[in-house]
Amino acid sequence: MHYLQASEYTHLAGEINALYHEAAVRMGVSDSVMNILYVICENGDRCLQSEISRLTGISRQTINSAIRKLEKEQIVCLEPGQGRNTIVCLTEAGKYFAEQKIGPLFAVENQIWNEWTEEEQQQYLKLTQKYRDALKKYLGAAWL
Repeated sequence: MHYLQASEYTHLAGEINALYHEAAVRMGVSDSVMNILYVICENGDRCLQSEISRLTGISRQTINSAIRKLEKEQIVCLEPGQGRNTIVCLTEAGKYFAEQKIGPLFAVENQIWNEWTEEEQQQYLKLTQKYRDALKKYLGAAWL
């Protein structure tokens, strides 16, 4: 077994998560609010609440709480979607807030991404997807 290599990956992933947490602290928001706003911005200032959950991995309960807070602060508003789906939309104040808070994060990520060659970008995506798929497979098998 290659515990050292797996441990190195876990350590790096933890450091990356800590850097995103630090970014949220500097923005003055919780990690969940930052992630929610990030996904909404990526999706053109509106997104299904169920998509936010799927794309962030944050529990529905935590997302509901964060969205209620953002609603009270008039950063988001809710619109009915099809069936039981709810669409979370940025208000005008929310668009400004997201531009000030999430915009710089997008800029940093794009700068990093653009420093990589196209081959490095594709390799990173391919290996990350491969790791995710294997993790789903083996964790699922381990607890069945």
